[in-house]
Amino acid sequence: MRHIASVFAALAALLLLAAPGRAQQSYPDKPVRMVVPWPPGGSVDIVARLVSEKLGQRLAQPIIIQNSSGASGTIGMDMVAKARPDGYTLLINTIPLATNPALFAQLPFDTVKDFAPIALIAKMPHLLVSTQAITVGDMRELLNLAKSRPGRLTYSSAGSGSTTHLSALLFSTMSRTDILHIPYRGGGPALADAVSGQVDISFPSFAAALPFVKTGRIKALAITSASRSPLMPDRPTGAEAGLPGYEFTAWFMLRAPAATPRDIVGRVNQAVTETMKSPDVAERFAREGTEIVSGTPDRAAAFLAAEIGQWAQVIKERGIKMD
Repeated sequence: MRHIASVFAALAALLLLAAPGRAQQSYPDKPVRMVVPWPPGGSVDIVARLVSEKLGQRLAQPIIIQNSSGASGTIGMDMVAKARPDGYTLLINTIPLATNPALFAQLPFDTVKDFAPIALIAKMPHLLVSTQAITVGDMRELLNLAKSRPGRLTYSSAGSGSTTHLSALLFSTMSRTDILHIPYRGGGPALADAVSGQVDISFPSFAAALPFVKTGRIKALAITSASRSPLMPDRPTGAEAGLPGYEFTAWFMLRAPAATPRDIVGRVNQAVTETMKSPDVAERFAREGTEIVSGTPDRAAAFLAAEIGQWAQVIKERGIKMD
């Protein structure tokens, strides 16, 4: 009897050990939530929606986009950090992943330890745009105007610490100009007020600004990347337009809660990689002026670690602070 009891105990233990594996092998068996820690209309939201449909097809489950904005993305990030690590809650975000540790005295999570990297997805430049009301034809004229009117020109951003804020801060710091920051709750509202002339200039993502530039509702003075865009070859880079060394490119990364099983992380990474390689996704990203990037979770982790170090140095040297 003791022998039979020990056999049943061993079988029960094996079943308990196998249960998580079976659950992970069946992943996903319900919709997956992708948290965008910014409002609709901004660059992160645009990339999330470009990826989600095809990624959902690869995973055979719909991807539900949830916009949870506030505090430079920390509200949405905290939500994911504290979510159940089962692969059904994912985070997509951009440079604030790397800058927030240096910009905020305290965060409700550890940027590195509380998340599992899945994949680096894409890179996208920003544009320096001005309203039609400002009588400047290029970036040099804008710099001269800003220097002649310190503190009087205004720029909109998606909020303190956002990519639109950081690109503008680098611009004003490197050009030694004093331009008034008007923060909004997201890239969509910030761009809308630039288009309507409520602010003088802005640094929206390339994808968000492109339709308004094409229709002539705003003027594109320069692109923030190191090279010109084939979608706008007549627009110079910031360096070409009069600010040597100026360069800013946003990147986008997918992450999960830290304790998410590695096989689930690997499953999502594989689906993302296949999604980004599909011709229709590549074509859609190209239309938005966005470069596709892919790689392993380890590559994403190494990339983020390097970005955190680089941005901490930039923020310290430039004296950038949250306002």
